[in-house]
Amino acid sequence: MGEQSVSATTTPPPRGTDRAPAGSGASPQRSGALTARVTLGRVFAPVPVEFLLVVSSALLLTGFGIVMVTSATMASALSNGESPYNDGLQQGIFALLGVAVMFVVSRLPVAFFRRIAWVALGVAVAVQLLVFVPGLGIEVGGNRNWIRVAGFSLQPSELIKLTIALWVAMILYRKRNLLSRWQHVYIPLVPVALLAIGTVLAGKDLGTSMVLVLIVLGCLFFSGVKLRIFAVPVILGGLAVAALAITSPNRMTRILSFMDENCDYLKECYQSSHGIWGLAGGGVFGRGLGNSIEKYNWLPAAGDDYIFAIVGEELGLIGCIVVLALFATFAVGAFRIIRNSEDQFVRVAAGGITVWILGQALINIGVVLRVFPVLGVPLPFMSAGGSSLVAVLTACGVLLAFCRTLPDRSIARAAAAAGTARSARPPAPRGRKRDS
Repeated sequence: MGEQSVSATTTPPPRGTDRAPAGSGASPQRSGALTARVTLGRVFAPVPVEFLLVVSSALLLTGFGIVMVTSATMASALSNGESPYNDGLQQGIFALLGVAVMFVVSRLPVAFFRRIAWVALGVAVAVQLLVFVPGLGIEVGGNRNWIRVAGFSLQPSELIKLTIALWVAMILYRKRNLLSRWQHVYIPLVPVALLAIGTVLAGKDLGTSMVLVLIVLGCLFFSGVKLRIFAVPVILGGLAVAALAITSPNRMTRILSFMDENCDYLKECYQSSHGIWGLAGGGVFGRGLGNSIEKYNWLPAAGDDYIFAIVGEELGLIGCIVVLALFATFAVGAFRIIRNSEDQFVRVAAGGITVWILGQALINIGVVLRVFPVLGVPLPFMSAGGSSLVAVLTACGVLLAFCRTLPDRSIARAAAAAGTARSARPPAPRGRKRDS
């Protein structure tokens, strides 16, 4: 549905009134006529399939996450003398805020994201530096990556994830004709990205820093730079992560315990062991919603980083497959945006956001399955935490805005079908006028 109009005409002209001659510059309406035209534009135009895939999977995962956070935190809330629905209610409030922001952002033009990229990244880095302000920044689990404002704890690094994807996409878009030279690829991309990631790494949050590195590498990959230029940041990023792991006794302990089958259950392997036991206890059909055993203060971070273990325990293998299917649906919609877009900025930014959300989901689920060492990375859409949920939903809003710029494939298909039908019509016999 393209454009709709409603016309109302009053005071009909007298008979015999001629229309204005063509080319005279006069109004095409008859003299004495009053016409009201209401233009609806593309408000009621059908949305592309990519839009439906992204928005449906995002909303379903968010709703699923609210239910699971409520179930996973009820026991711990009661033991602390709080309402059993406290964490679930907070997650629902942040979900409403995030969904509202998602739909507002989805109406913004692509040029807006290019214009604000520098400012947005600068603001995000400045807010991240507040974690080092005494009395404002707080430390949790050895990581100083939160600030407390008006009784709420916020994680500024979640804002950096979105803004760095938009900023890298803007830089690579402006230099799209110079990407064959490594100087234009690395400058100013590498120094500024290292500065932004360094502010997070200074708070000892290696998991979030790894996700930021993945976002930058994802943007470079989808920009189409040459393999030899792309390989250098990959190698340097791997060496940096290895060096940071080796130089930290705490990180080395987690890595070695992950690789040790006989590690101490009461020390290094306590959390990972209870996560596996939760998944195993659920079986195929699960214990039933709300019937988890691990959430009774056995499994640390049951509503946060290990929410997938609670899903497996309460809803079983079937529940885990549903979560994976929803992320797969999101992946199909996101990669269709990357493939079908004709704008390089859209392709690169959408690639960075897709790598962020899907990569973080794979890391979180891999940690729960004990494929990776414990990294402290939340599961997008589902883990408890307002900052993460609002940031991910805002990123989905950016993807939805990109969907509105995709070429209308239905027009091309209709034109192709019309051409095929026209060529298939038999030629008119000679001497007869062809039917119209």
